[in-house]
Amino acid sequence: MVPPASREKPGLASMESQPVPYALKSVLTQDKLRLEIRHWPRGLSAHGSRAPILCLPGLTRNAADFDEFAPIAAATGRDVYALSLRGRGRSDYDPAYLNYFPTTYVRDVLAVLDQLGVRGAVFVGTSLGGIVAMLTAAAAPERIAAAVINDVGPELAPEGIARIASYVGARAADGAGDGADFDAAIAQIRAINEAAFPGRGRGFWEAFARRTFDQQADGSWRLAYDPMIGRALIEAGPAPDLWGPFASLASIETLIVRGAISDLLTPPIVEKMRSVLPNFDYCEVENVGHAPMLTEPEAWRAIGRFLDRID
Repeated sequence: MVPPASREKPGLASMESQPVPYALKSVLTQDKLRLEIRHWPRGLSAHGSRAPILCLPGLTRNAADFDEFAPIAAATGRDVYALSLRGRGRSDYDPAYLNYFPTTYVRDVLAVLDQLGVRGAVFVGTSLGGIVAMLTAAAAPERIAAAVINDVGPELAPEGIARIASYVGARAADGAGDGADFDAAIAQIRAINEAAFPGRGRGFWEAFARRTFDQQADGSWRLAYDPMIGRALIEAGPAPDLWGPFASLASIETLIVRGAISDLLTPPIVEKMRSVLPNFDYCEVENVGHAPMLTEPEAWRAIGRFLDRID
């Protein structure tokens, strides 16, 4: 069992002296948790009003995952918002850990859109974020102008689920990876993800570590999510049935992105998805597993073409 002290959100080193290319915003959920949002304003050359983009990260990830993707997308003439779900990044941790579940995140996302004054957005969801997009399509389809679903489907390959549960569960059990120096943080995140990103150099892994760890006031590095997310995954399972919510995307322009060596979204699952939703756009990113960063050339070409036809 995780000791009570680990339920407290750790103190973070100050970022006030570090300029960032986005504006930091926050909103309150219905249960009064504060969520972090990063906002990249649309490019100055933009004309008219196009639906903004809402970026939703994976299970243990946060808004920082979109720090490279978001400014490229904003340059197309759209405001881009990246959300750290509850318990991730600089969003508040939830004392009721079983709230770490996709249906809760849907309520949070709708609250975010309401408080930002956004009627409808292009959802860009990676892994868990894609699941949240599907569930939002079922609950409130009018809020989704279009959807980019990154390396996840309405069925999850068991080998991918087992891999994810193994490292998330390990942290829930014993705090693995916390209190590390930066070299140890790099080594840990590389060990977990190298199969999905083979052949990458140290610079890639340094950037990856900075997105997934936070530096503490004492100089150590700690994974930027609540360890109890792992316990919620074990006790509540990964997601409700998703085939119905996936079918709700039928009236919504949808692009599916898959890493060509993904262990979570496999080719047989993609074929089953085609039988339910025959007309989705599709892009496969070579030499990437779970999940593409969306800045890979083939991914961005597909996303750019997709966004061009969305108002």
